[in-house]
Amino acid sequence: MNKFITLLLFLVVSTTASFGQQVKSTINSTLSGQVLDEKTKQPIPGVSLYIKGTTHGVITDAEGHFYFQTGQKFPYSLVVSFIGYQKQDYIAEGTPVTIYLKEEAKELEEIVVTSRRRKESVQDVPIPITVIGGAKVAETGSFNVNRLKEFIPSVQLYSSNPRNTSLSIRGLGTTFGLTNDGIDPGVGFYVDGVYYARPAATTMDFIDIEQVEVLRGPQGTLFGKNTSAGNFNVTTKKASFTPGANFELSYGNYGYIQAKASVTGPLSKTLAARISFSGTQRDGLLYNVATQQKVNDLNNLGLRSQLLFVPSDKVKFTLIGDFTQQNPNGYAQVIAGVAPTLRASYRQFENIIKDLNYQLPSRNPYDRLIDHDSPWRSGQKLGGVSLNADIQLGPGTLTATSAWRFWDWDPSNDRDFTGLQALKTSAATSYHEQWSQELRWAGTFSSKLSAVFGAFVFGQNLKSNPDQTEEGGSATWRFNQSTTSALWKTPGLFEGYGIKTRSNLNTLSAAVFGQLDIALTNKISLMPGLRYNYDAKDLTYSRKTYGGLQTTDAALIALKKLVYSDQAFDADVTDRNFSGQVTLAYKQSKNFNTFLTYSTGYKPVGLNLGGLPTLNGQPLLDLATIKPEGTKHLEVGFKTRPSVNTTFNLTAYNTDISDYQTLVQTPDPAVNRGYLANAEGVRVRGIEVDGTLSLTKHFSFYGNVAYTDAIYTSFTNAPVPLEETGGKATFKDVSGGQLPGVSKWATSFGAEFTSVAKVLGQTGEFYIATDVYARSDFSSSPSPSKYLNVEGYSLLNARIGFRAAKGVSISIWGRNVLDQNYFEQLLPAGGNAGQYAAVLGDQRTYGITLRHSL
Repeated sequence: MNKFITLLLFLVVSTTASFGQQVKSTINSTLSGQVLDEKTKQPIPGVSLYIKGTTHGVITDAEGHFYFQTGQKFPYSLVVSFIGYQKQDYIAEGTPVTIYLKEEAKELEEIVVTSRRRKESVQDVPIPITVIGGAKVAETGSFNVNRLKEFIPSVQLYSSNPRNTSLSIRGLGTTFGLTNDGIDPGVGFYVDGVYYARPAATTMDFIDIEQVEVLRGPQGTLFGKNTSAGNFNVTTKKASFTPGANFELSYGNYGYIQAKASVTGPLSKTLAARISFSGTQRDGLLYNVATQQKVNDLNNLGLRSQLLFVPSDKVKFTLIGDFTQQNPNGYAQVIAGVAPTLRASYRQFENIIKDLNYQLPSRNPYDRLIDHDSPWRSGQKLGGVSLNADIQLGPGTLTATSAWRFWDWDPSNDRDFTGLQALKTSAATSYHEQWSQELRWAGTFSSKLSAVFGAFVFGQNLKSNPDQTEEGGSATWRFNQSTTSALWKTPGLFEGYGIKTRSNLNTLSAAVFGQLDIALTNKISLMPGLRYNYDAKDLTYSRKTYGGLQTTDAALIALKKLVYSDQAFDADVTDRNFSGQVTLAYKQSKNFNTFLTYSTGYKPVGLNLGGLPTLNGQPLLDLATIKPEGTKHLEVGFKTRPSVNTTFNLTAYNTDISDYQTLVQTPDPAVNRGYLANAEGVRVRGIEVDGTLSLTKHFSFYGNVAYTDAIYTSFTNAPVPLEETGGKATFKDVSGGQLPGVSKWATSFGAEFTSVAKVLGQTGEFYIATDVYARSDFSSSPSPSKYLNVEGYSLLNARIGFRAAKGVSISIWGRNVLDQNYFEQLLPAGGNAGQYAAVLGDQRTYGITLRHSL
């Protein structure tokens, strides 16, 4: 907390100092006047006026009068704004003045996106896309992707810790459950045009967000990195030549505190800067009865800085640096249940803990009690630097984006989820570096032809740091006992016995891509796109055993090898691929737009980075490499604006994937984090509906519904589910089964009431709003299991407050206000002994947020 306050005070002092320099300017003019309603000619109190390019502003009094004393010389531009009226720029050439404001028509605000590398209304884009503005991100407390997903039913995010984060769209994208770093994400995550390769980035707090665009379906002809399921395109607020500052402080239950600050302004006529800070802390929501500590707290810090250099009206450079870190005592899971397996009776979880004279701290997961003996640590640091150049070249703009990023992961987990030392240590420390270079030209050749052409190169190195460790403890013998031999009880045989793994993965990806937009008529457009991919990966993997009882007894050594064994392999693969799309769009009128798209997607070859399962003591080397995914995607949709205050959109789609890359859990303790495999075929089809409505000047509504049917069309060699562990079959045909993590139905609805109000002497807008997110049940196991299913749930969030364009805003908010108990994810313990754990959703939280804008 001291770090928060120190940085926040530094920003406040810096801002005050910079603003103070302006106040010392010589008074060159005074300006007085009155603001009136254009229609009624009545005075308007509480109107905000400020001089463009400065922070000098005033508010009209009860009679609509205002008075300026300023260092500016006439003429200068005033920005005049008031709730319910159209914002206006007024050129002041003398004094006094009378300014007339027009009442704002109750029309939905036009949302502008850049997903097709040009600015256009989201309703005109022939792509299913959802846009969340920065104001909504802030007001709803959606400070990371996990919270933001509640507004986008087609998005799924699961995280048992930052490394094991799965981000999917329509059920496709990242492997569900535990993450294997040897494959590429199927959902691209971009921030200010820079691709973030590690899914852990989605767990970080947003910093100074302008808006988030979520594109659904394969994206490869407009973006640098090819993605087979969609993109998150995050845009932060830019540096400005108009000075400004925003400060925010939130308090809530469970010791929640969040501080944010942002300052921007000119450094010279051609150079502007912006610096932004975010810090979040919260007490843990679980309690460890063994250590008497709260667990699963929040401890996040982030800093982002920008320099904007505009040497001419045709050239713009943006230099961005950012650093974020998390150090929580967190991401622990609680035992949710026990599944009987097909193993012998003595190998069932209940008999194991009975023999060890152990009892769980609670059989009710919602008691939120654990007794884990290994610490939960999920320390991560993430940051980088990027340089973006926008240069007007011919009839378009050439954009060059260079970036370097890193991710440093320092974890500790208790993967048996108990107070027993079945698995004493599980720590997959990793260090990741990436660099990327994108060069893209977007422009218009004529009224009938526009285009985007680009090239992209991406390199990454991911390595253990220096070793990844799995280590047994005092209860390892009993959880891994697979025969009735008394040798398993040999004192100290497995205590301190483990494996240290070193791996090094290098990746090089390159692509050229392009898309045309051809106006066949004034209503019909054809948009073909093509992409060529090149991917090369090489992996060195080495795992060595250590510790435990040192013995020359062959029988004891054989038992140790049944638990952990040495393993080493190298892999070197190269892959090439053509993919593309064609879209036919028909714009019947300004308010009705339809589109039909056929596209192919591609996900590069994968390498197993978590160890290989063994057969008769030997690693299955044929699993070291998994095949690339191939995607065939068809969708049809329409976007409409039935009236000035209504939108209604619908998309229907079908996606077929061959050689679907999935991650499966295995009874082999040496593959604690799972291994990669290919399912022969997957099909996802669905319908998405969304709409917005401004019913009156005061009431607005939104709604989204997604129906998703995601199945394995063919997965004949799937691992058996948890309850079938120990049977005669090692693999199972689960063709026709549901994909994990996908609800058939998911919805998001919201409503807001607003009214002009006056608080603390300033005029602004009072609001009260609610949001509801609901989803049906879903599987939480790669192979469908009757135990690892999450029941459907619904969440109600609400907020009430006052907001103003300048000055103080206040919000009182609540999340999960009905205190719904629910699971976000279920996952089996390492070794498949029968117990499985849950990632619990947060209980009811509430608090207050204060904002001040200058």
